[in-house]
Amino acid sequence: MAWKNLQEFISELERKGELKRIAAEVDPHLEITEIADRVMKADGPALLFERVKGSPLPVAINLFGTKRRMEMALGVRELDDVARRIEELIEIPKGGGGLMEKLSILPKLAEAAKFPPKRVPKGACQEVVRRVEEGATLADLPILHCWPNDAGRYITLGGVITKNPKSGQRNVGLYRLQVVDGKTLLMHWQMHKDAAEHYRDGVAGTPKGKMPVAIALGGDPATVYSASAPLPEGIDELLFAGFLRSEAVPVVPAVTVDLEVPAEAEIVIEGFVDLNAPKQVEGPFGDHTGYYSLAEPYPALQVTAITHRKNPVYPTTIVGIPPMEDLWLGKATERIFLPLVRKMVPEVVDMNFPAEGLFNNACIISIRKSYPGQARKVAHALWGLGQLTFTKVLIIVDAWVDAQNLSQVAWLAFMNIDPKRDCFTVEGPVDTLNHASPEWNYGSKIGIDATAKTKEEGHPRGWPEVIAMSPEIKAQVTRRWKELGL
Repeated sequence: MAWKNLQEFISELERKGELKRIAAEVDPHLEITEIADRVMKADGPALLFERVKGSPLPVAINLFGTKRRMEMALGVRELDDVARRIEELIEIPKGGGGLMEKLSILPKLAEAAKFPPKRVPKGACQEVVRRVEEGATLADLPILHCWPNDAGRYITLGGVITKNPKSGQRNVGLYRLQVVDGKTLLMHWQMHKDAAEHYRDGVAGTPKGKMPVAIALGGDPATVYSASAPLPEGIDELLFAGFLRSEAVPVVPAVTVDLEVPAEAEIVIEGFVDLNAPKQVEGPFGDHTGYYSLAEPYPALQVTAITHRKNPVYPTTIVGIPPMEDLWLGKATERIFLPLVRKMVPEVVDMNFPAEGLFNNACIISIRKSYPGQARKVAHALWGLGQLTFTKVLIIVDAWVDAQNLSQVAWLAFMNIDPKRDCFTVEGPVDTLNHASPEWNYGSKIGIDATAKTKEEGHPRGWPEVIAMSPEIKAQVTRRWKELGL
């Protein structure tokens, strides 16, 4: 099902008992965070705060905070349903892989590309247009001050729209934005992100001018999710959202900058980054690592206009010590992009980014192992794939192991390794928020080979057999279970 917009999705969440309205007045300074954090950690409902101190707008949070709500957001019964669609699109038929076989995949690929963003004459996101020169200010929005030591108020669920100054290629990314004053935001696009590349290309250009930026708050849930997805370079997030919802995302031209914005967004903030201006210190910010990320220099956005629906909802999220709402945005990515990982590394069976690993610190991979050293080969291949580059700890297990079962993985990781032989490290790029690395954005990563070892891998004395009951006895006991009164 393709949701038209965020409010339609919120109404359905309420109808299904997945949303709680809060009528009491709440403070966006710290109080909403404390309420939402308790609810998130209890797998509680989405929240709609109807009376927020200092603003006429209601605040929606935890909309994607459970597996069920994430599935509802994407209109599927299971997150793996999206993965199966992608798997069908990228699968080259068996039988030699000749020209005709490869050509037969083209109609399926066309299916993925037939939902590009659709420009429409007007959008609900511009029912009200307020320019800064006419008095519009960020102070009117119920932007949260999340944690006590944050540098200020932060927008945390805005799709930041930029375009490459050379190619014109659009990018929509989910970056935090610090409020400096009523018309200035600091853009925390980390150096590895596409928007940062657009900024660097602009700075390197001649003459240096102004980089247009738009920030879309809300829209249909697939569009909100797509801004967080680690898409391959050159893949438009709005096209991907169209594929997810099987319906094109409607867009309209922004009012004051040369960009297109989702027509069904709740609120759009428009502005520009002056490429001649020095960066400003952004942060600290209580981040998804569970620590305050350190203050660093980032570009400033000068807001030119704020447009919105007549009665908008302000969508937001908080991050901090896991588990939190972003767990399920990350789990959606894990399931959706598994087919692409398998396409590049065919022996991969499953992958799991555990909540405690925060999606950059740890990943568990199960593989079909058929030759010595294969676990190492897989680890190095994954460290060369997109956002997997930043994975600090890779644990490789055999195919029969349930990668989603942390207890089983821990048993085998603790039992199956000889640390000297089976742990290996590399150096390279790491996530910007990795505070443990001695250098910013550069550090080490470790691979742990927890698969069964062969003599070629330095284990000459033979590998033991895993204990397992015979299938016949298992079936017999299953049949007798009621008789036994257990």
